Amino acid sequence: MSIGGVVGWIRRRAENVVAALLAIMFVAFIVQIVFRYFFNFPIGWSSELSVVAWLYMVLLGSALWLRESEEIRFDLVSGSLGPTGRRALGIVVALCAVVLYAMSFPAAWSYVAFMKVESTSYLKIRLDLLYSVYLLFAAAIVVRYAWSAGRMLRGAGPEQVDITKTTSGL
Repeated sequence: MSIGGVVGWIRRRAENVVAALLAIMFVAFIVQIVFRYFFNFPIGWSSELSVVAWLYMVLLGSALWLRESEEIRFDLVSGSLGPTGRRALGIVVALCAVVLYAMSFPAAWSYVAFMKVESTSYLKIRLDLLYSVYLLFAAAIVVRYAWSAGRMLRGAGPEQVDITKTTSGL
């Protein structure tokens, strides 16, 4: 299987996980409403489950599912540059992301390991297990932007964003 095939498979599985997390979050939200307003019995675990699902949905989704063109950007500077300038700026941004996330990784690892002594209030999930998703996120960002920088150093331009497409966030 080619690298593109592996990446595509990972993206599809991440999309499945994100969709499942969204469904879990929705069901927990509905359960919370029913218990609070119909039974006058507020429950805390549903709120905690919603927060956990949201955390995982955002970090896994942005690390493994979103394409670079689907991310929110402020392209006032890069939009005014030519292709060579956009490529140079893309290389600088990608290298900055790689360096900063790689530099933060040991401290993040240490913090996640330290949190093994704590757990969530209702679901009793150890916080080191809960926060370990950030380590996956940081590693995926380093790999993604290192790959992007390598592509641009070989002459490819940054991924183009077509603002007329509905997937551009407009």
